[in-house]
Amino acid sequence: MPILPNYQHFSGRHPETGSLHNALAYQGVTAPHTGQPYSEALLLGISGGIAFGYFVFQYAGHLPILALLTRNTFDPMQTVLERIGIVQTVLQTASAEKGFKNLLDTLENGRPAIVWADVQSLPYNCPAQEDNYWAMMPLVVYGHDGEQAYLADRSSRPLLVPAETLHAARARIKKDKFRVLSLDPPNPERLQAAVSSGLWQCIRLFTEKPPRGTARNFGVSALKHWASMLTNTRNPQGWTRAFPPGPAMFAALAGNGGPMPGLYGWALGWGDGGAERARYADFLDEAARILNRPALRQVAVQFRHSHAAWRELAALALPDSAPSLAEARRLHDRRARLFWEQGGEALPDLQELARQQRALAARMEREFPLDETQAADFRAALAIQVLKIYSLEEEAVTALRDAMA
Repeated sequence: MPILPNYQHFSGRHPETGSLHNALAYQGVTAPHTGQPYSEALLLGISGGIAFGYFVFQYAGHLPILALLTRNTFDPMQTVLERIGIVQTVLQTASAEKGFKNLLDTLENGRPAIVWADVQSLPYNCPAQEDNYWAMMPLVVYGHDGEQAYLADRSSRPLLVPAETLHAARARIKKDKFRVLSLDPPNPERLQAAVSSGLWQCIRLFTEKPPRGTARNFGVSALKHWASMLTNTRNPQGWTRAFPPGPAMFAALAGNGGPMPGLYGWALGWGDGGAERARYADFLDEAARILNRPALRQVAVQFRHSHAAWRELAALALPDSAPSLAEARRLHDRRARLFWEQGGEALPDLQELARQQRALAARMEREFPLDETQAADFRAALAIQVLKIYSLEEEAVTALRDAMA
């Protein structure tokens, strides 16, 4: 059974851009302006970059769900591949036997295999014991010995899972069932146009009507809308009514220890924290060189200020002054750090931390640390910080548009 020789590429932090980065780096592909592998920051920028989206989903019998989008979610992976001219080999079948053969054939040909797998089916994600949630995300398979699959997936360490576990995760959803993607090198002559297209898409996502949804849910206007919902006492989706003190407010702030990350997880997710604003700033520094537009470097500085403001917002959401919220922060941070530093080797500890997160969430009916008056003050402080981010990002996006004019 094939295992790619000398595979050491585990620095990707996001399922889409991280998987592309890892696979291309193993294949020895380098960017023309650096002579180094295409950075994940560069791939993020080409994909459409950062964004902002704000949503509250309410379903009968379930706690309301807060969803914050921090990057382009409109086909970003396919967008990258098309913009930089990567020829793709896509193999997909409904046949389990053929799907397995396609995976092995890709590895036998010396290429990492990007596959789509349900995150809730993979043990290192510590899934909850419920079958009503799924999310198919790409990851890199770099080996398969018949009994175990060798994965690169958002950790700095190899992840090994039983072969049947990966098989079940790949089979979970028909749309992505048994898909295998392998990549040719990018076309370096398309890099400038790809970077420019990514920059303009980011500007549009912040300032124009979104491809789907309403204007109040996307872009800088969505930040202002979110701030208003934090203090609105009459709107059913305002935090006073949708996320009252107790389990609902706790889930909105800290998540549920499972697939719903809460404000803290959304703000610090995908590895670099700060809603990926610092990673985008790194892209802008690269873009300044690629496009010979030095003004982009100053825009990068502005987005690093936004990165810091997002981290301040996360700290406000789970402060030391509220012991159970501080405990939620410590559990989240320790779990994230262990997964990045140790990967599957820390599985027992990861599972125990996930159990503690869920137990803490379950106690919030009787132990939530804020009463109604305190919760109102708490939400007002969050709203002030969100408006600070709104001002920073409105200025940064305006500067970005000016730099590209």
